[in-house]
Amino acid sequence: MKKPSQIRAKKHLSQNFLTDENVINKIIRSFNLEEDDHVIEVGPGYGSMTFPIAEMVDSVDVIEVDKNLVEYLNEHDQNQLVNVIQADALEFDFATLKKKRKIRLIGNLPYHISTPLLFHLLGFSELFQDFHVMVQKEVADRMVSIHNNKTYGRLSVAIQSRCDANKILDIKPGAFQPRPQVLSSIVKLVPKALLRTELHTQLDPIIKMAFNQRRKKIRNSLKKLFDSEEILNCGIDPNARAENLSVDDYIKLSEINRQAE
Repeated sequence: MKKPSQIRAKKHLSQNFLTDENVINKIIRSFNLEEDDHVIEVGPGYGSMTFPIAEMVDSVDVIEVDKNLVEYLNEHDQNQLVNVIQADALEFDFATLKKKRKIRLIGNLPYHISTPLLFHLLGFSELFQDFHVMVQKEVADRMVSIHNNKTYGRLSVAIQSRCDANKILDIKPGAFQPRPQVLSSIVKLVPKALLRTELHTQLDPIIKMAFNQRRKKIRNSLKKLFDSEEILNCGIDPNARAENLSVDDYIKLSEINRQAE
C-alpha cells in the first residue's frame, strides 16, 4: 500500500497535494458544512479533506481521474463512507449523483483545465447549493472582479451572470506538495436563478467580442451587433470600453440582441 509521500504528483494532471493540516482545517471550516449535506469533491488527491469531511456529513462522492489515487482512496476508506468514482470531471455527468438535497461541491481544480471545468460544472447549476473551488489566485481574482478594474474580463461576466462569487481565502504554495509556483485561492460560487438558455446563447458571444477588443469603445467593438442608439437605449455609454460595463449591462445587451432575432 502506497503512502502519500510515495504517490508521485503527475505534472500533466496539475497535481499539487494539500499537506498543511492547519490550512486544511481552515479550508474545511470555511465550507460551513451541515450533517445532512451531500458533498461532491473534485480532485480529492489522497483525501486530506475527503476523510475529515466524510465524518461530518451525510454522503461524499469524489471524482478522481488518477487510477493510483482512486486505489489509495478506496484502500484508506476504512469506514466505507466515501463513494470514489474514477472519471474525468470535464466529461462527468453530475446529474447521475442527484439526490433530494442539493449538492455542495468542493474541488481543487487542476490549473490547466480550471476554466473549462468551471463552465462544465455550471452547466449543472440547478443541482448545486454552492461551489467551493480552489484555483490559481490570478483566476480567482478575475472570477470575482467587478467592472472598472483591469482584472475584470470575460470570465468575470460569464461567472457572475450565473453565480454570486466571493473569494474566501488565499493559500500559499507551502501548503502543498509539490509546491506550486503560484498562490491559490478558494472561491465560493452560489448559483443564481438560471438565466434563460437563449440569453446565455446571446451573452457569451457579446462578451467575447467586447473583451477581445477591450481597448476599443464598445460602439466600435460591438458595431456588428448594435448601433450606438441601441446601446444608449440600454442606459450604456457607447464610448465606454468593455471593462466599464457591469454584468447587468451585458445582460441588457443580451436581451435586446435576442429580441432583434
